Amino acid sequence: MPEVSDAVRRDLKTVVGAAGIFTDPADLEAHLVDERRAFRGVAPVLLKPASTDEVVAIVQICADAGVGIVPQGGRTGLCGGTVPVTGGGEVLVSLERLRRIRELDAQGFTMTCEAGCILQTLQHEAESADRLFPLSLAAEGSCTIGGNLSTNAGGINVLRYGMARSLTLGLEVVLPDGTLWDDLGALRKDNRGYDLKQLFIGAEGTLGIITAATMELFPRPRDVDTAFLAVADPEAALQLFAVAREVAADMMVAFELNDRNALDMVFQHMDGVRDPFPTRYSWYVLLELTAGVDGHARAAGEQILAAAFQRGLVLDGVRADSLAHRAGLWRLRETVTEAQKHEGRSLKHDISVPVVAVPQFIDEATAAVRRGWPGYRVLAFGHVGDGNIHFNVFGPPGNDGEQLFAESEAIEDAVFAIADRMQGSFSAEHGIGQLKRRALRQYAPAGSLEMMKALKRTLDPQGIMNPGKVV
Repeated sequence: MPEVSDAVRRDLKTVVGAAGIFTDPADLEAHLVDERRAFRGVAPVLLKPASTDEVVAIVQICADAGVGIVPQGGRTGLCGGTVPVTGGGEVLVSLERLRRIRELDAQGFTMTCEAGCILQTLQHEAESADRLFPLSLAAEGSCTIGGNLSTNAGGINVLRYGMARSLTLGLEVVLPDGTLWDDLGALRKDNRGYDLKQLFIGAEGTLGIITAATMELFPRPRDVDTAFLAVADPEAALQLFAVAREVAADMMVAFELNDRNALDMVFQHMDGVRDPFPTRYSWYVLLELTAGVDGHARAAGEQILAAAFQRGLVLDGVRADSLAHRAGLWRLRETVTEAQKHEGRSLKHDISVPVVAVPQFIDEATAAVRRGWPGYRVLAFGHVGDGNIHFNVFGPPGNDGEQLFAESEAIEDAVFAIADRMQGSFSAEHGIGQLKRRALRQYAPAGSLEMMKALKRTLDPQGIMNPGKVV
């Protein structure tokens, strides 16, 4: 990429004004490193446009000059997707000032919002209209909907509501030549050719900049039943999942699995948590049901637990009897990611396999790590209901992480090969960014990478949109 010339900087400043351009290294610092501090980049300019029109003008200027653009949202991604890579030839474009909810249509169950809206804000706005926006993940207090869409975020409610792309009815996107593509309609049925919005969801800003979206809302649940259950192993959890699915059908919104290592980290490092049981168990399931009618979720939960205990699938269990109790049970799951940071650096493998293969994957991958790297610690947790396991590896206690990262590619290859053999994916919901480009080349289905590159060349022939990411 060419250097960002003084003339380009002047033109960009004219677009965003003094309040929207930053060149002081202190202002740029937080925007040049990723969440895990695994990637660090260089960029001369940070832009914070205040409108879609300003984004259009920025992209037009950069396209004319051949300057690279790195779009940024809440910067909570784990794969280095928002960190520049070319050594100074890119400008950073943060969408954080685009925070307007353009329309909330409670009757039509839709919400049109700008890319910089914080996910938690959208959840609260939907709730204030007696509606539910179900996208929910650990970073929801700081991640933005533009970033969620660009990475096709998943989270804890995928089992019932699907990933971010399933919730998206329309998009507004600035294309790499500065053209504004406006398809913000709220249609649930539209077969006018290709579903073009899907090109940009999960593309990590490599095909254009998402500036707004129309998202689907749902009725707000009237009844919630949450249970934290101890099980013998992942196979018992899988059998419990089958029972719960048979009884509850689409009332089941979450089926989360934690191993004891994850809970031990939470108990050691996080405040306001306690073990629900007097006895230590090896594996735990957090099960949540919701219903639109009072009592329906609770009744289904009772039926599930009766069947589970009768079959010996559950060793112990507690059910939330208040909102505060429910929040406490969810905190045991939601703080796992934060607790890990206190244990030092780790390799975070975001794996998905067919649901039926989850126990086998955990067993085989754990054995492979312990066999190849004695003393290394495995932490397995995640969304069993949709087959997504976060399979994280830590060095021995007290290890500074250097040896772990020196072995990272070999460990990845061992873990990814097992998932691939099970017809799984090495990236369930975290994306590719910089971190997983090598894995994409190795494990993408035959022909997929070539099609991705063809799309990139067609929509972004100069290669200015988020260079060095994905393909």
